[in-house]
Amino acid sequence: MAFLDKLKSGLSKTKNAIFGQIDEVLKAFVKVDEDLIDELEELLIMSDIGVGATEEIIEQLRDDVKSGRLKEKDQVVDALKAILEGMIGEGEPLDLSTKPSVVLVIGVNGAGKTTSIGKISNRLIKQGKKVVVAAADTFRAAAIDQLAVWCERSGAELVRQNEGSDPAAVVFDAISYAKRKEADVLIIDTAGRLHNKKNLMNELAKINRVIDRELEGAARENLLVLDATTGQNAILQAKEFRNAADITGLVLNKLDGTAKGGIVLSIKKELEIPVKFIGVGEKIDDMQEFDNKEFVEAFFAE
Repeated sequence: MAFLDKLKSGLSKTKNAIFGQIDEVLKAFVKVDEDLIDELEELLIMSDIGVGATEEIIEQLRDDVKSGRLKEKDQVVDALKAILEGMIGEGEPLDLSTKPSVVLVIGVNGAGKTTSIGKISNRLIKQGKKVVVAAADTFRAAAIDQLAVWCERSGAELVRQNEGSDPAAVVFDAISYAKRKEADVLIIDTAGRLHNKKNLMNELAKINRVIDRELEGAARENLLVLDATTGQNAILQAKEFRNAADITGLVLNKLDGTAKGGIVLSIKKELEIPVKFIGVGEKIDDMQEFDNKEFVEAFFAE
């Protein structure tokens, strides 16, 4: 199955809950007027698009009506698509301009951090890159073992120590190994917890110091993995983590399990952090670089 088909299938719950109802709203009106706009606004607010993003969408629709660009109700869907694509913005590829480049992955336990590392590793290896993964989430033995399974599936090489080891020491070993093996990308897993921000910030700062010292000038990505099924709570998590790290991109997981795919709009509106990957399934190839046109098209797919 092509990824676009997986995306359409994965976003079907969001489509049915939000955008599928737009057709029903349009059928109830003869023309584009303020009443129709109000109905669309109510529908969007009830979704996980969020109030701020909804207000922006509605404001642009009203501008289109006033300017004469939007006259007939059969133009509404195309107008919405254009607005949504513009709001979400184009995806940004990973910066992998140095050898090795570093991808630091953070996120709460349960968001799909480990599986995301496996899937991203798989994509990079298929592109011909040599990938090394550092198991720097040393607080849970299960995290290390799970990461080992995903590295085996993807073909990435894993650098690990025992549970309870110093995460920065694991990163140091992984950097040395990546240099020795002439790896293209070093992906670093980190502990997934928010309950003690001071410890989290201290740990990330220590890891960053090791990276800066051992790989000075290396291209860097700090990816935050979010669980789309948590809706607006994902934005709260992102804000917390942004205080602890310079987030360069988001990985949005589990879109296939939720009607809250509109969270992408809220994230873009409130955080201005690009979504770099989206996941719509459990399999190793069920993750793709984000494409705003494909994403919006899947919302309205038949």
